Amino acid sequence: MQELQKRLDELKEAFLKLFEKLDIETKLKQILDLEKQVAEPEIWRDVKRATELNQELAKLQDETEPFVLLRAQIGDLGELMNISDESMKDEFDEQITAMEKKLAELKKGLRFQGPYDRNDAILRITSGAGGTEAMDWAGMLERMYSRFFEKKGFKVSCLERVTGEEAGIKTAVYEITGNNVYGLLKSEHGVHRLVRLSPFNAQNLRQTSFALVEILPVIKADTDVVIDEKDLRIDVYHSGGHGGQGVNTTDSAVRITHLPTNTVVAIQNERSQHQNKEKAMEILRGKLAQMQMEQHAETIGELRAGESAGWGQQIRNYVLQPYKLVKDTRTGYESTDPDAVLDGKIDDFIDAYLENNH
Repeated sequence: MQELQKRLDELKEAFLKLFEKLDIETKLKQILDLEKQVAEPEIWRDVKRATELNQELAKLQDETEPFVLLRAQIGDLGELMNISDESMKDEFDEQITAMEKKLAELKKGLRFQGPYDRNDAILRITSGAGGTEAMDWAGMLERMYSRFFEKKGFKVSCLERVTGEEAGIKTAVYEITGNNVYGLLKSEHGVHRLVRLSPFNAQNLRQTSFALVEILPVIKADTDVVIDEKDLRIDVYHSGGHGGQGVNTTDSAVRITHLPTNTVVAIQNERSQHQNKEKAMEILRGKLAQMQMEQHAETIGELRAGESAGWGQQIRNYVLQPYKLVKDTRTGYESTDPDAVLDGKIDDFIDAYLENNH
């Protein structure tokens, strides 16, 4: 039992260090404060604000719950071990091993210490040159991420989606909500390259296709990324819709151009003009924050046009022919099962990136 007690003491010490480092106590206090706020009937006069507070509360609860549970388990086991004999040794060993594994999982939270790592994220997929072939590839990536989000339990909202004439998508924009979403997904930002036998030509030749994946932090507060109003051009135009019934013909679509960097964001998701403008500004703040990190700029005012990674940074190759391999160009991590990867099994690629950049 002495050896088990030593392991439990070490586990408790490691847990307390992590608890302190991730400032869980402060988050538990924030939960109490938010619970009081959402319990007040007056808060529901502003439904948008009340919804935001509820979402923030749910996020903090999800983040802290594993720590609260593990703390209780460690305490309970310590008390039980003090009043038990050697006959319980194997059972205690199993429980400590399970808690050690849980702590190792929780330690992954240390990887999310960047300025926006705990934020939600915008995922934008754009097909490269190459017509139907490239659009089909963009659609395959859309499905890959959709399966990944499903497995993670993330909430996904479609902001815009333009389908290809024959297959796939020209572009798609999604807002992803969950714990540490931006920190988890930022490894996917860049150009993804596919090599395969083309299903779209009679010769069935080997074809190379490209798609750009952008991962942007969701920044709702304009105080976090300050944009000078005079640097913006805002255009309002007819929303195109998808054709057929229900086409939105009002001037609700919004295009915002950040003039110093020539960064353009357009949203036409058949919402009101006000909602489209609000969402476009949210995405623009994310784009400029991403550029700020890439250019190591102190302020938005220091950003330079044309120096974002964009189409220049190829991060991952997916080869389906003449052999099967998915390889990350930054970490060197690879998988010989591209079918599983394209079915959403990208955790190992993300882990390899986060370990390299932690």
